Amino acid sequence: MIPATRPALSHTAMLERVHESPRPLDLRATLQPLRRGPGDPCLRIDDSGLWLALRPPTADTTTATLNFSRVGPGSLGAVRVRAWGDGAEAALDLVPDLLGEHDDWSDLDTSSFGPGGYELLGTTLRRNPGLRLTRTGRVIDALIPAVIEQKITSTEAFRAWRILVTAHGEPAPGPAPAGLRVPPTAECWRRIPSWEWHRAGVDPRRSATAVRVASVARGLQRTADVEPRLPGAEVRRLLQTVSGVGPWTAAEAAQRSHGDPDAVSFGDYHLASVVGWALVGEKLDDDALAELLEPWAGHRQRIVRLVLVSGVMPPRHGPRLTIQDHRRH
Repeated sequence: MIPATRPALSHTAMLERVHESPRPLDLRATLQPLRRGPGDPCLRIDDSGLWLALRPPTADTTTATLNFSRVGPGSLGAVRVRAWGDGAEAALDLVPDLLGEHDDWSDLDTSSFGPGGYELLGTTLRRNPGLRLTRTGRVIDALIPAVIEQKITSTEAFRAWRILVTAHGEPAPGPAPAGLRVPPTAECWRRIPSWEWHRAGVDPRRSATAVRVASVARGLQRTADVEPRLPGAEVRRLLQTVSGVGPWTAAEAAQRSHGDPDAVSFGDYHLASVVGWALVGEKLDDDALAELLEPWAGHRQRIVRLVLVSGVMPPRHGPRLTIQDHRRH
């Protein structure tokens, strides 16, 4: 990591680093899980690179905008990261985790990824050597959208996230794309009126859970701040101490905030079918998925990511989940 340039302090001043990795890095594939739909107000992709608006884990009230752009072609080479805002320096310190620099796949047993085994995994891994798991270190910004996404379609969830962040987030600092927003603070989430959740399409059960998460955000954040880092299973257990946060929600959050390599979203409407079809040619339920992934315990999220990146999907002949509109209820 090349040291940051340090101009005179200003909320509009730019800091810049070039992140150089000794191994391949696929920038977009690594950061893709942070994108909540194509209209996500916190993450945009344009000709100048990938833009991410965030609050560094170290301070709830500071904001930053990061712009990632490649220095070299393809999945190799360095990444130039520019930052603006009063949280710019802290955000730049987060870059190695965001880009999965500490995500170590070397212990993943790939002996079954060959002929007669799970060849799809081996092929996908060879074609995507720069795939990594991101780690934001920011728990509330991963947990609240996961709560919003509970038991509804992604279309509904992405719409609700877009409405609420646009209304209650802050404009991203610096020369960010129009409409880029920093997620609300915990206190702001806690104070959103019930009717605004309702207008965004979030039912009372989910909005109440989100408010409970916001109310204990400081305690939840400690799961990402402690050193040495907590085991993933312990993180997920602690997240589930909040009423309304179950295994699926905890896993979805831990994958992003903690870079948990073993967190699987059991209970997902599609996941067991997708992974089962890709690996064994049939749709599975959660119990069968757990059994299938057990040989890769400790790396199960990495296996899931390889399947999802492969693009192999089961045929869509069954009924689709109905989009619910709670705004008129």
